[in-house]
Amino acid sequence: MNGSLGKLSGVRNLAADRLTAEQSGALEGIAASCRLDSVMMTAIAASGHTGGALSSIDIFNILLATADLTPEKLTAPGRDRIVASHGHTSAGFYSALAAWGFIDRDELVANFRRAGSPYQGHVERSVPGVDWGTGNLGQGLSAGVGFALAARALGEERRIFVVMGDGEQPKGQVAEARRIASKEKLRSITALIDYNGIQISGRIEDVMPADIPALWSADGWEVIECDGHSYPSLYDALRRADASESPAVILCRTVMGKGVSFMEGTEEYHGKPASGELLAKAIAELGGDMAELERLRALRMSPLPKVRRAVSPAPSLDLGAPAVYTAQDKKDNRGAFGAALADVAERNYGAAGRTPVIAFDCDLAVSVKLDSFAKKCPGRFIQAGIQEHATATAAGAASVAGVVSVWADFGVFGLDETYNQQRLNAINDASLKTVLTHVGLDVGEDGMTHQCIDYVALARAILGCKIIVPADPNQTDRATRWMLGQPGNIFLAMGRGALPVILSEDGAPFFGKDYAYRYGGIDRLREGRDATILAMGHMAGSAIAARDALAAKGISARVLHSSSPLGMDASELVSLVGAGPLVTCEDHEADTGLGAAAALCLARAGVAVRMKNLGVTRYGDSGSSKDVIARMGLAPGDIAQAVESLL
Repeated sequence: MNGSLGKLSGVRNLAADRLTAEQSGALEGIAASCRLDSVMMTAIAASGHTGGALSSIDIFNILLATADLTPEKLTAPGRDRIVASHGHTSAGFYSALAAWGFIDRDELVANFRRAGSPYQGHVERSVPGVDWGTGNLGQGLSAGVGFALAARALGEERRIFVVMGDGEQPKGQVAEARRIASKEKLRSITALIDYNGIQISGRIEDVMPADIPALWSADGWEVIECDGHSYPSLYDALRRADASESPAVILCRTVMGKGVSFMEGTEEYHGKPASGELLAKAIAELGGDMAELERLRALRMSPLPKVRRAVSPAPSLDLGAPAVYTAQDKKDNRGAFGAALADVAERNYGAAGRTPVIAFDCDLAVSVKLDSFAKKCPGRFIQAGIQEHATATAAGAASVAGVVSVWADFGVFGLDETYNQQRLNAINDASLKTVLTHVGLDVGEDGMTHQCIDYVALARAILGCKIIVPADPNQTDRATRWMLGQPGNIFLAMGRGALPVILSEDGAPFFGKDYAYRYGGIDRLREGRDATILAMGHMAGSAIAARDALAAKGISARVLHSSSPLGMDASELVSLVGAGPLVTCEDHEADTGLGAAAALCLARAGVAVRMKNLGVTRYGDSGSSKDVIARMGLAPGDIAQAVESLL
């Protein structure tokens, strides 16, 4: 193997005009070994997508031979990136990575799809050389778009290669990503389609007919065709794509199950390994022997290999000085977010050593308050149109490629509609900052289709992410600045309407100049002794109004606010609530948001208090925000009545 690699000097970065016969022969030798390893690892695991792995191997092999990506450059800035969109071909990609020195071959073949192993069934970032974990078909090209946009913001000359299956081509997200790449003139992207004509259910033209070349051409891509098993043909196609003035796609004509006679051209082995006598036949046809298979199978009983944790770069930003809004200011949280983002982005725009901030929009810049950012940092503003699925993935991928990535959208689009994409961002340990505006009943007149009432619940179901629901413009400003400087996936959620500034009892802004945002902290807005009201987001103002109404009746209620229901400090909550009673109020589904989080904290602490959760209990009406909220039983009087009922 090492001798074969030595014959390939000169093709890195597509430097040679063409492949020599010797170089082509060396690549064919590597591919033969990879095919054998793919068959053995799926057989040892007793599962896997063998057919697609065998048809894709030559594509992965030529990319690893030519791309500016080596084991020594795994984390180097400016390196090329390879995304395997059809992540089920992991056996093929992994075997090629092993052949090129990224991972240990024996360790891979013995531990493929073994519980606790980094070599999972679909490609994951835990494997060196994999920059984006995939498996949900149709998302890989969007990730490539995100990598290309990040490279542009960083001023890096970087090639992005996205390997795709032909079966995923009709998917809508692929079309979205194609259009964004074309509109943004991302000529650094080359897509390579493993065009074997077969998917799980049969021939692609029978499952879902699509004129694949025409689809790409219509969206402004240069379409190149080649023999996907001929290295001179693959190399020439890559050279043509590299010289193209537009993004280019290479249709690589391949054979499902290439190299194994009984697998070739059939869907039967799309998603299963060979076994029994047919396994022995496959291994013999690929030049291997069963003794080697048994040696590797025995290694599966060895200790598990270490799992690599891919770490995204920590941002370096000047977060600026917080703004202070007074009682005289009539401002919504959206506006405070937009102003803070634009301030931070402008401070760091073009500054040496600072992390670029890029912002994605889906045709809502004025509504989600990205318009100031767009004016101050036009080169960093990405208008993606009404294409939320591709945008969610592209923004997530950009966040692991050296930039601070922000995407602002209505809650129903940024989380409800793109839950699967946000889930994949979490799986990839991304650091996307998703700003969800127009959440809750506060959207009012837009009605139930646009009233996002489940944002906390959905964020809870995405492991490892944080969600922030600020109370007023001052807290929004500070939460925005804090969020931009933090790693990880963070949602910032807010309604549409203008809000009163939350004041201390002395009349000063509660979240004023001395306030520093603390994720998980509980804000003590008012003190009291008879009961506690715990609010989230804009309901903080209503909770204070309810407290004042109770005071007129001689009832003393404490008012607390949690902007981080999923990270709420349980010990702090238990201490503040005491013996209760407790009323929670939120512009969110009553059983899955703040109230549920508080109940869980108390239950885990072994504390029993009388408790009532006020929130959204049905899909809302269309009308003014105030009226819609009142009809849901969330007006200050309703909160006060709930407290009285518990007393």
